[in-house]
Amino acid sequence: MTNWLQTTDADLAWFEDVYRRYRLLHTDPANCTPMIIINAPVEQIPTWEQRLADPLVMLRAELDQIRPHVELHDDKVPSVRVQFGTAQVAAAFGCELTVPPNSLPAAATHVLQQAEDVGNLAMPSLDAGWYGKLAEWTRLWQELLPPGVEIQHPDIQSAFNTAHLIRGNDILTDFYDCPQLVDELLDKVTDFMIALTRHLKVMISADREWFLDWGSMWRGGARISNCSMHMISPEFYREHVLARDRRFFAEVGGGRMHYCGSYSEVIGEFFKVPMIYGLDFDISHHDFFELCEAAPERVVLCAGDGIESKLVSRLLAGDWPRKRNIIVHVGVKSMAEGRAVLGKLRAMVDCADE
Repeated sequence: MTNWLQTTDADLAWFEDVYRRYRLLHTDPANCTPMIIINAPVEQIPTWEQRLADPLVMLRAELDQIRPHVELHDDKVPSVRVQFGTAQVAAAFGCELTVPPNSLPAAATHVLQQAEDVGNLAMPSLDAGWYGKLAEWTRLWQELLPPGVEIQHPDIQSAFNTAHLIRGNDILTDFYDCPQLVDELLDKVTDFMIALTRHLKVMISADREWFLDWGSMWRGGARISNCSMHMISPEFYREHVLARDRRFFAEVGGGRMHYCGSYSEVIGEFFKVPMIYGLDFDISHHDFFELCEAAPERVVLCAGDGIESKLVSRLLAGDWPRKRNIIVHVGVKSMAEGRAVLGKLRAMVDCADE
């Protein structure tokens, strides 16, 4: 650990204040302060092949990517994640994984060749696929983490994202040909996600009300990723997926959604999930200020863009949305630029508060 990330007493005090302010996003959304995360470039990060082959190499890379935030004292929480990609639940159900060049593992096969075979799809064990390996790496990391650094929630995707991987693109026609079998598959995936989330929560944290993800703290138990949702209509989401998302969040104490899709109309359907407490989205497809007006007060919005983007320029000019419980990521070219931008944005937030 000799040249690895070192944290000081001043850092630990800063972390505690960051956690306090994240809680306010949810407990006092009208009077909280927007959170700002500055993403500066980090050099000499090992390839994914190197990180996936050695838990210490991956941990070192995760800590190296935290270092700029610790130096800047921005609003990123100091957390690392065992990174095994977005197909882990699908792999637990039997999908084979492949590792593309310098990339995370992805599903190489779709285990459900016929929709009618969903009844034969066995419920996985909690260490199926890569989850046994994940538990081993997590235990090792917990012994080595610097003070104040936590392990954030492993990737679990969502009921539809995983069902899509298990069945492949044929699931899109299954909605028309055999919708009841789609529902059965979504229920199986949701059941496993609930059991898995409870298992993972015990593994990584004693906190049952909050979780760490994407360098922020969120109310609830987990994040789900609904990336594939722009491939189906809002009507199909309401008829087939919404009930599973509602049930998942109800069982784990709520959480947040990730949506990198381009179809805006479905976002309004996400807000109908009673225990959704956060949403991040792709700023290139959706207007940040419009979503700030549309989102329920309980939903923390998270988005980001580069230093030269229209969004960041607007914020730097002092034009902030009325919604206060937001998280803004800003990409910069250097630490010096990041330090200057962070100071300007914080000054603008203070002016907006006044």
